[in-house]
Amino acid sequence: MASQIRKNVEIWKQREEDHKQKQLINPFSDWSGATHRQALSKDDPRYGRPVEGSKTEFRGKMAGELISSEVMELCGVIANLGERHSNGVYTISFGQLFEAYTLISNKLVGMLMRARKQKLLDFEGEMLYQRRDDDVIITLYVLPKKSS
Repeated sequence: MASQIRKNVEIWKQREEDHKQKQLINPFSDWSGATHRQALSKDDPRYGRPVEGSKTEFRGKMAGELISSEVMELCGVIANLGERHSNGVYTISFGQLFEAYTLISNKLVGMLMRARKQKLLDFEGEMLYQRRDDDVIITLYVLPKKSS
């Protein structure tokens, strides 16, 4: 029993030491002796980025891959349901796409905005709303290539 208590105390002391080391480099730490990292300039490529190799960086990469695959799926739906023109672009009305896409995902407008930011498609206005913008034409310029 005493050896188990000693083991638990050692584990706790190690956790305490790990926490202390993190707080000593935390820019918001109030601990005395904290060295505070130098603030990054906005020109630094690490500015606004998670620490390399961290769980946050990993989760961000996974989320980016998921969103990219959803944008690719959206472009495929537009190509399948839309009208193909002689210049290679596809067009579809927002209302038609909205009707078809409600069975696929509830994030249509966000995915459209993301695809527009990537210059894969375009539409008039900043935001699209159901019913009000049903006649707005969405133009798909490029079918993204699937990454292997």
